[in-house]
Amino acid sequence: MRRLSSLLFLAGLVTLIIAIFQPLPVGTATPAVGTAINHAAPEQVGAANLVTAVVLAYRGFDTLLELTILFTAAMAAGWVLDKPRNEARPDPDAGFILLAASDLLFPLLLILGLYVILHGHLTPGGGFQGGVVLALAFFLPLLARPGRRIDHQLFSLVEGLAGAAFIGIGLAAMLNGQAFLAPLFGTGELGALFSAGSLPLLYIAVGLKVGSELAGLLAHLAETEAVG
Repeated sequence: MRRLSSLLFLAGLVTLIIAIFQPLPVGTATPAVGTAINHAAPEQVGAANLVTAVVLAYRGFDTLLELTILFTAAMAAGWVLDKPRNEARPDPDAGFILLAASDLLFPLLLILGLYVILHGHLTPGGGFQGGVVLALAFFLPLLARPGRRIDHQLFSLVEGLAGAAFIGIGLAAMLNGQAFLAPLFGTGELGALFSAGSLPLLYIAVGLKVGSELAGLLAHLAETEAVG
């Protein structure tokens, strides 16, 4: 009886999906929104990377909600993992390869992360990707030297200031009579480093926020006592 009910439900669901999508044309719809953005974004926003124009200008409020979700997930994970490691049995340092690699890669990853963030309006990349690279730069030394700790208060301060800066830039655009997160300071020359108005500043805020959140979460993982 239970199997028959499941089959009836599945048949009804399939029928409903067919009824909904049958009148819709397949393969003939014109991507009007994408075409409009491709034509208007270089002049309106000034970002050579059109993805940046969508993420920070046309869809900026949705990006703010994504940052909120990331913050909530990191905070919840931090609460769950907030259990200190047993210091009576500290883990030994890693081998020579990981120790040398962490020392060598730390400044290189910092430079790479900042480059990806600062050039997000010109090339593929931006605050989310660059923030992950920055978090990795701070996490590698923790893997190599388990006794090392990061200053969680400092990372929380950076995260909070970065989030406040993101919202503040958006509110400044509204006070200037524009839409939330609309580019300020003009669009500049397309393809130049100082272009796209305030969008690079938004990506800096996103990169610092994502990097500090992820680095703090990974640090909690490294500092938490292993189960079993």
